[in-house]
Amino acid sequence: MHRLPGKLQCEPAFQGEKFKLLPAWQRFIFMAAMGASATPVQRGPQLVLLLVALLVVAITWIKGSLGPGDLLDQLARRSIPLNQALENGKPSLVEFYADWCEACKSMAPAMVALEKQHPDINLVMLNVDNPTWQAELQRWQVNGIPHLQLFDSNGKSVGQSVGLRQSSELQSLASSLSAGTPLPQLAGVGAVSSLSNESQPLQETSTAGPRSHA
Repeated sequence: MHRLPGKLQCEPAFQGEKFKLLPAWQRFIFMAAMGASATPVQRGPQLVLLLVALLVVAITWIKGSLGPGDLLDQLARRSIPLNQALENGKPSLVEFYADWCEACKSMAPAMVALEKQHPDINLVMLNVDNPTWQAELQRWQVNGIPHLQLFDSNGKSVGQSVGLRQSSELQSLASSLSAGTPLPQLAGVGAVSSLSNESQPLQETSTAGPRSHA
């Protein structure tokens, strides 16, 4: 029996030592792309493995494509109500932020890390464009964002931090809140987005939730 020339050219690629060293899912993707044949018995497991491999690639791509703005939105969606945070016996870190705030977006990855490393601390996100928080903006004199208002386990305000903070600074604040010790003295004030120039006028209302946008 004579083999077709095309078959002779394809066989080394699928039978070579380098090809055999590839992970199974990469071999199947390569074989599918090259049009390699498979028996009906072999085709089922191959297709399942191919779909799993493609799913892994898709999930990895989606996770890698999340930007700071997406992380900020995720933090806001996971935020618990302010009143609940101040009454559940845990220290709280309340961030006043806005979707358009570049400093808030830059700080979002560090805030996500803090959230994971300190589950004992309530993380509350209050959007300054939500008119519900007019009273809180005035009470804690929020004139620029990101603005962090810090509370002990009794719901008492123990300090604040204004402006962009590095991950190490946020971790220091969180550690002090967890231990109930005095807050660290942070030098200077980080980058701030002014509310007076960029935020929409605020009007008081009681209908919006903590993650609502004006």
